[in-house]
Amino acid sequence: MDSVTTQLEILDLRHFTARELRPLLEAEALAWEERLLWNYHSATELLLQYLDSRILPGFVALDHGRIYGYCFAVYEGHKAVIGDAWSERGNATLARHSTVTLLRHLFELLTATPGIDRIESQLLLYDAGALDEPFVEAGFAVYPRLFMQLDLPARTALFSGNLPAELEILPWSQDYYEAAAALIHDAYTGHIDASINDQYCSLHGSQRFLHNIIRFPGCGVFAADQSWVLRHKGTGNLVGLLLASRVGVGISHITQLCIAQAWQGHALGATLLTHAVSRLAGTQAKAITLTVSEANRSAVNLYARYGFFTRHRFDAMVYDRGKKE
Repeated sequence: MDSVTTQLEILDLRHFTARELRPLLEAEALAWEERLLWNYHSATELLLQYLDSRILPGFVALDHGRIYGYCFAVYEGHKAVIGDAWSERGNATLARHSTVTLLRHLFELLTATPGIDRIESQLLLYDAGALDEPFVEAGFAVYPRLFMQLDLPARTALFSGNLPAELEILPWSQDYYEAAAALIHDAYTGHIDASINDQYCSLHGSQRFLHNIIRFPGCGVFAADQSWVLRHKGTGNLVGLLLASRVGVGISHITQLCIAQAWQGHALGATLLTHAVSRLAGTQAKAITLTVSEANRSAVNLYARYGFFTRHRFDAMVYDRGKKE
């Protein structure tokens, strides 16, 4: 056994206080800013509050008695979502070994938890393929995803098509909450992203998804003034949606862009994107980011034509016990 494998001690996350874990999480927040332009400090503070409640399942890696890495998950009904797994980056070999070891402990815990038949994970800080080994060993399916960026000002005239007369673009309002959740559920029926995030598979799940991106800072601070809906004038039904959050100074992140299935194929996604970008052009915005599944070629091609470039490629991982039996 080499020296790397003998250095680490793995302990239950609930044995540690937020104060003890703060330096590690603050170092990780810097990595988020450097890698993805995200100011992750609000999410860090929220996580520290949860850590002090001692309710999150997870583990801490110690290197010669010093906190070196951590991981945790969140239970959501029948599934668990791996919230994070991260280790100090000073020694690349030790960091990878620490993270892989933490994940293996977490998989063992989650797969043995009664009632949990699904595990989802999207560890954005890791390159695609960097952590495949423990996931594939545990039976996870791998879905490569892209983190894309558009620097501003952008060529919004590229998509300047006319909006159908029966549709209108309106600012986001909380009044659209229920209709927006129904739209998200409809738009992702049969979509590859519904295989990655099963919240899309039900109306209740879509409501929870919407609640999370509006109320919690994990995907930035929701920006109502940068979010828009496409509405049918005659029926009042929503046919499209673009939601955005602020993730850094001058950096916006599109958390959701979808079109109702009955209206897909009419360039309405491009129309919404053009509208949102043109409104940001007159502000101090520097860039817009988003994530998209690599297999969703129509969306990837749209963003690429628009001027988005791939800043980072990462993996979504899904363990579904029902599909293995």
